[in-house]
Amino acid sequence: MDLTQLRAFITVAREGNLTRAAQSLHLTQPAVSLQIKSLQSNLKVQLFTRTPNGMALTNDGAKLLPLAERIIACSSEFMQAAESLHSTLSGSLSIGTILDPEFTRLGSFLKKLVEGYPHISTQLQQGMSGWVHQQIKNNALDAGYYLGNAGRIYHSLTLTSFSYNVLAPQGWKHRVQGKNWDALAALPWIWSPPESVHNRLLTKAFAEYKAEPVRVALVDQEASMLDLVKSGVGLSLVRESIALREAHAHGQVIADRVSVTTELCFICLKKRKHEPAIANAFSLMNALWNNE
Repeated sequence: MDLTQLRAFITVAREGNLTRAAQSLHLTQPAVSLQIKSLQSNLKVQLFTRTPNGMALTNDGAKLLPLAERIIACSSEFMQAAESLHSTLSGSLSIGTILDPEFTRLGSFLKKLVEGYPHISTQLQQGMSGWVHQQIKNNALDAGYYLGNAGRIYHSLTLTSFSYNVLAPQGWKHRVQGKNWDALAALPWIWSPPESVHNRLLTKAFAEYKAEPVRVALVDQEASMLDLVKSGVGLSLVRESIALREAHAHGQVIADRVSVTTELCFICLKKRKHEPAIANAFSLMNALWNNE
């Protein structure tokens, strides 16, 4: 089985276009086309049909695509496992974590780290985004997750972008629908410490309107903030996926005129980015988030 042909198959299926697939693979379009033809000839299966918009998978191609992806993933794991057998990289790596592990893919990252570099021991410390930022600056942590732009002294890998919504208690629809930040400032808010991304994002949003929000509680845990919204205490900034879930399941209200976006990043001090343990952690994190 030619892995190069399988990669071409997967990339054309993902891009739906030979030109874009060739650019992604850093090959010429004729070379990618030849790989697809050779694979189809070897398999005796038609994988694609040409359409006015590019290349579309046939029914047979759609059935074989997940298997091709699995083979490529297994080949990468095989090479990583082989490399780990003669890896001499050792030591410790302290990582600052935020939010919930599922969202940050912490478990998948640690699995790859342990499998690829079994002689590196990891230490995890959970905190707010700003706290992780400061601990890395003070060399108390080697690397960690951060929300937003970390600053010039940091080396930062953007993992994903996402949005926050303003979530209100059940029955507050008439109080938040159609309202901008200046109007929402007059309602009770569940606030968070300066180390929290909620604080940074909300402070910036209200400052643009020269509005001062009414703060009725100070909370440093997302779960507690959400519980206070459910209890009818006030408004809070909540990740979009959680806000949609709560609105559907429990009737909380999402303010329809406002939202803010930020980025989930993995950071370290720029001057330390070439240290072996840190550099390999960034490489694994990049592969985890960008080679899906």
